[in-house]
Amino acid sequence: MKRLLLPTLITLALGACAVGPDYQRPAMDLPQSLAADARPDARVDLTWWTAFNDPVLDAFEQRASVYNRDLLAAIARVDEAAAQLTSTRADLLPQLNGAAGGQRGQPSSLLPSSGLQPGQKVIGEQYNASLQASYELDLWGKLRRATEASRAELLSSQAARDTVALTVAASVANGYFQLRTYDEQLDIARRTLKSREDALVLRKKRFEGGLISELDYRQAEAETATARAAVPLYEQLVSQAETALKVLIGASPREIYQGEVSRGKALSTLNVPPTPPSGLPSDLLLRRPDVVAAEQQLVAANARIGVARAAYFPDITLTAALGSASLALGDLFTGPAALWSFAGDLTMPIFNWGKTGAGVDIANARQKQALASYEQSVQNAFRDTRDALVAQQKTAEQLVAQNTQVSAYTRTTHLARLRYDNGYSSYIDVLDSERSLFSAELDRANTRLARLQAAISVFRALGGGYSQPQDAGKPAG
Repeated sequence: MKRLLLPTLITLALGACAVGPDYQRPAMDLPQSLAADARPDARVDLTWWTAFNDPVLDAFEQRASVYNRDLLAAIARVDEAAAQLTSTRADLLPQLNGAAGGQRGQPSSLLPSSGLQPGQKVIGEQYNASLQASYELDLWGKLRRATEASRAELLSSQAARDTVALTVAASVANGYFQLRTYDEQLDIARRTLKSREDALVLRKKRFEGGLISELDYRQAEAETATARAAVPLYEQLVSQAETALKVLIGASPREIYQGEVSRGKALSTLNVPPTPPSGLPSDLLLRRPDVVAAEQQLVAANARIGVARAAYFPDITLTAALGSASLALGDLFTGPAALWSFAGDLTMPIFNWGKTGAGVDIANARQKQALASYEQSVQNAFRDTRDALVAQQKTAEQLVAQNTQVSAYTRTTHLARLRYDNGYSSYIDVLDSERSLFSAELDRANTRLARLQAAISVFRALGGGYSQPQDAGKPAG
């Protein structure tokens, strides 16, 4: 009968139902699709930055994926969660421990229990060796729920790592495009300065020859100084953008201080990926790593309710020991020295001033917090996507208008200079047109950047990107 006890209890443990609620994804009011009819085969392109077709950017992204410190820390957190799952899952299995010991000594002859006469000395020895096995019957599913929670936390940490990877990739792309924007604006400032310095030389000669007033000359001098002041400003911004990009790609301190940053294509020649193709299902956003991480935290919190509820029920632990003990080391492994034991322990709370119930309330409250966080992450996903799609469309429209504006101001400046040189208008007209052209060119560079950043935001909002034809994308303009 006793031989049937252990197999029977193990069978009951394996077949028992786990207490606590089983996880079900919360129902949410989602739109049918992000563009047109949903297509279930839509997928995320993990190397979405290659759509910009800039080999230098590709190299930066590759290096960041290996050396970025935030990403390395996130990978270490995944390793920690994986080890935690292994530790938790081990509680489901029998535990086996070995023990061995020996002692040699003399008891006090003054103690009656020693059986010795006063002053009598006897050296005694004792040796033992044993194997001890223990197993907790998971009748109520406490250990299985704990393992379920640890597994969900591992998945959450993996999704959090993917979130960090996506954030780093977006930051590298944004940082690289910001650097190229400052490069362009520095070039505009230098070209403007060169043009104004050349014009100032002519103005000075005409002033000294009495052909123009000192007012015209001083105004030209002031505008030249304005352009000259812009050059070191953009040189500083370029240097700061280079340093920020070096940190993102994991450069060493020496590289940060001394290294050079490669340049690729000009912003005006970069491909700008189109808006997402029709057929992207709305539940594509539920695959975003931050949404997945939030959902797995909800799964874990849901499982922790079962762990807390299981505290209402008794814990049953079976233990067994097999070994030997002897007063002489040579007799330790002989038949008469053998010993064994088998025991079962049952413990359960009787009265603990509401501590068990409070534990359940804590688990329920944390599950509600995780639910709210998950729902908010879904809301944020759709908000980010809508904002990014609108920004991509509107910045493209804005860039078209600004291209026209720059062309118009370029022609206006040329005509204003001709009219002034021929005495048909004042120098104020020339200054106004030059200022407008300088400002319009700088603004256009910022709009090119905004258009590229909007495309990055679309990729990021979709959790990494989407499939698209190989020939998709147009120059930034």
